[in-house]
Amino acid sequence: MADEKEKKEKKEAKPKGEAKPKVPGADAKAKAKGEGKKSKGKGRDAGAAAGPTIAEAEPPARVPRIKEHYEKNVLPELVKRFSYKNPMQAPRLRKIVVNMGVGDALQNVKMLDTAAIELGAITGQKAALRRAKKSIANFKLREGQPIGCMVTLRGARMYEFYDRLVNVALPRIRDFRGVPMRSFDGRGNYTIGLTEQIIFPEINYDRVDKIRGMDVTFVTSAKTDEEGQELLRLLNMPFRQPQR
Repeated sequence: MADEKEKKEKKEAKPKGEAKPKVPGADAKAKAKGEGKKSKGKGRDAGAAAGPTIAEAEPPARVPRIKEHYEKNVLPELVKRFSYKNPMQAPRLRKIVVNMGVGDALQNVKMLDTAAIELGAITGQKAALRRAKKSIANFKLREGQPIGCMVTLRGARMYEFYDRLVNVALPRIRDFRGVPMRSFDGRGNYTIGLTEQIIFPEINYDRVDKIRGMDVTFVTSAKTDEEGQELLRLLNMPFRQPQR
């Protein structure tokens, strides 16, 4: 009896600390806040693990072998041959201009588009249109009418084109005996005419609609034809040997 009485007194006794009333939705907010902190912490960890992105260093550009040949072999030979006081006085290639005339463009404009595509494939650079500077009634030519296309090569593309022309294209000409030595302009610049574009390996013979020729001009820094000729000769230009 005494035990039951004690239990009853304990139940009736008022608790020292009453529990606070629960606010509806408080548990959900607390849970969401905790999950937000966790996700934020994971994001920081992932960023720290990834670390700063460092761009990989690009490999140095390959020097064209004709340019390398000029700097190592041709330049010292020119300085010795003409007794230059400064190596910068020695002649060098400045640019190569490839010009393709398309007379058929007067009747069919598509022929000009085809020629521009072929010239771009040969040189590796987009061709620019050439337009008539004046009108010629006999040829039914109007001023400003496109009559051809051309490309001006400098830098690495110039040396690469020179390499392909001298070592690949020119030897493919039938009965090739060398290029003439008379085509200098008096100031060290040299021009040769090619009768067929199919000597270049970039042109697919089966897809050619018409054989087209072109003029290739080598613009140098030489002051005389003798200097320009010696420069091109040392750069392996296959000049025709004079007949004895």
